[in-house]
Amino acid sequence: MKSREPGSVTLPGTLSAPLRAELIAFRRDLHMHPELGNQEFRTTAALKARLEAAGLAPKVLPAGTGLICDIGTPDRRRPMLAIRADIDALPIPDVKTVAYRSTVANRAHACGHDVHTTTVLGAGLVLAELDRQGLLPNAVRLLFQPAEEVLPGGAADAIEAGVLDGVGRIIAVHCDPRVDAGKIGLRAGPITSACDRLEVTLDGPGGHTARPHLTTDLVTAAARVATDVPAVLARRIDARSGLSVTWGRIEAGHAPNVIPQHAELSGTVRCLDLPTWREAPDLVHAAIDEVATLHRAKSTVNYVRGVPPVVNDAVVTELLADAMTARRGPYAIESTEQSLGGEDFSWYLEHVPGAMARLGVRTPGDTRVRDLHAGDFDVDESCIEAAVELFTAAALLDRRG
Repeated sequence: MKSREPGSVTLPGTLSAPLRAELIAFRRDLHMHPELGNQEFRTTAALKARLEAAGLAPKVLPAGTGLICDIGTPDRRRPMLAIRADIDALPIPDVKTVAYRSTVANRAHACGHDVHTTTVLGAGLVLAELDRQGLLPNAVRLLFQPAEEVLPGGAADAIEAGVLDGVGRIIAVHCDPRVDAGKIGLRAGPITSACDRLEVTLDGPGGHTARPHLTTDLVTAAARVATDVPAVLARRIDARSGLSVTWGRIEAGHAPNVIPQHAELSGTVRCLDLPTWREAPDLVHAAIDEVATLHRAKSTVNYVRGVPPVVNDAVVTELLADAMTARRGPYAIESTEQSLGGEDFSWYLEHVPGAMARLGVRTPGDTRVRDLHAGDFDVDESCIEAAVELFTAAALLDRRG
């Protein structure tokens, strides 16, 4: 890693060596004990215990997983800055050979939520000490959210539970294995995409493969839906919207000489902008019905709303840029592109302005290709300190009012 260049502002709130070591140990413990969405009871208990040990008063969310914790004295005239982490894991096996490998079969923190959680905890511990010293300019809310990986995302339930009450801005990070540890990627405007789930069933009378002209050739109908629906949509929607239908499963039939009566397809719908996302269900439904009808199949569409794009507020993005510059200098910031991944942080931004940064987790010089949602995903743990510094600097520089 490059030697740190001094920032333009000297701020308190960096990590001590003992706290740095504690946070790495905390992250590894979470990594060894991953929990799926809405089942994060152990994770919630560990967070609650550590925050209470620091003299704070965390509140577990109504469903029993996830929590919020306010630091400082809220002021109605100055809404709080919220710092959000997601705490759930994925239902995939951990295939790494490390001492902190998952101990739970077919469960892994393969998206970095253990890192997100640890960094927000670390920021909270540092900010609590600054508050005791009278150095925190405004109250801050820590938000540990469950079930980010469960459509339409645990953020919606958290909002309903009141986690944004008194909040004026919200920030977060997401691990990015394409960015070196010690750096962040920033982008004002859309930084992720909308993501919905699509389930289609096709039905017909079935029959013998010797007489497809007397029935509905359902396998062909399913194949046409799979290939023609994306093509139809490509000619009905502005290409700049980036709408994409991608199938993950097709199933039909049981015997080579029998035309089946039932077929199923499932996949995802992704798009880059909010207006298209709002139109997508009607457009996709119409395209599926049109193609299915052409092949004499009856279609049933279950369009499951997921999440809108994360659209970073320009002012809050600038706050994150100022915070990272203050800590590590401008070299530690990269511009980043909009991804086709979905993130339920977007639901918060329907209510308050906010921004998400991409947190570099790649060891500088490492040429291995790691990817999110892969069983071998891991991070350079120096990223934890970088994120804690980012969050604490943002809290100190957030002087609205």
